[in-house]
Amino acid sequence: MSQYWSATVRGLTPYVPGEQPKLDNLVKLNTNENPYPPSPRAVAAIAGELGGDGAALRLYPDPNGDRLKAAVADFFAGHAIRPANVFVGNSSDEVLAHVFQGLLKHERPILFPDITYSFYPVYCGLYGIEHVALPLADDFSIVADDYLRANGGIIFPNPNAPTGRLLPLAAIEQVVAGNPDSVVVVDEAYIDFAAAEVPSAVALVARYPNLLVVQTLSKSRSLAGLRVGFAVGHPQLIEALERVKNSFNSYPLDRLALAGAVAALDDREHYDATRSAVMATRAQLVADLEQLGFAVVPSAANFVFARHARRDAGELAAALRARAIIVRHFRLPRIDQHLRITVGTDEQCAALINALKEIL
Repeated sequence: MSQYWSATVRGLTPYVPGEQPKLDNLVKLNTNENPYPPSPRAVAAIAGELGGDGAALRLYPDPNGDRLKAAVADFFAGHAIRPANVFVGNSSDEVLAHVFQGLLKHERPILFPDITYSFYPVYCGLYGIEHVALPLADDFSIVADDYLRANGGIIFPNPNAPTGRLLPLAAIEQVVAGNPDSVVVVDEAYIDFAAAEVPSAVALVARYPNLLVVQTLSKSRSLAGLRVGFAVGHPQLIEALERVKNSFNSYPLDRLALAGAVAALDDREHYDATRSAVMATRAQLVADLEQLGFAVVPSAANFVFARHARRDAGELAAALRARAIIVRHFRLPRIDQHLRITVGTDEQCAALINALKEIL
């Protein structure tokens, strides 16, 4: 701690990202990265943007990201989404940061689950936002009725993280319709790994001006290294985010990120193939874990949340790490006996299961 720190900095408890260990022959199942490469069209678009000599990099990128906004709107065209409904930013984390500052900073506290994305309370600390953490049910599901109370805004992931549980669209609509005077933010980082018949909350945007849906290209498009996120909502909500962005950084997305993101959104065949592969592997992983005595929370994400009936989660995580297999263990109330395991390739998940057989 330094005398030069501001009071805000002294009071912060920063977010701790998933570990990025440098181990040989690592099976990395701790940060929910997609195990498959991104769309070849995205890679080609990035290379094309560079050109032979990279001269394009001397020029600033489009500050508005108009092509990317159009690509997002086209992807959701069936829900009457237009570019004016879209905001783009440097990762969904940055988009969420602008959301907290621009839409969730009011006199009343905001609401979110007690077990959820741990960046939410960090944003509250950074921006001085009061919050109330509402308990999940015993099965880790979000109780929609609990959110029908006075508040300064509501945010929750769907599927929730780190549990992976999905809140049905009807329950989301109940929360949105029951809070007409508050912004409801649905953080859909993992929605693309839900069953094909499960719609995004974007389907509700045209009917509810208080709904904002945030997504990322890090997970289902395998572009975690490119850092691209977006939000979809009523143009007045989008305008608030643009005002914050243009008071912070007018050029949040570089030329390569914009080119790759547009191409990735356009390549629906690759998107469908890789998400289907992850979902199929997830089903096999759940079955294998259950055979080994794990209880697995129903997951609609590219990870599973599991606990063993007789073995300590921390000890299991340590024993796996000794075998160069990394999973996520949260030392937090209610979930300290659970492991969050990213769905990797079939080979990676088989290596995990074989290691667990040895350990158990």
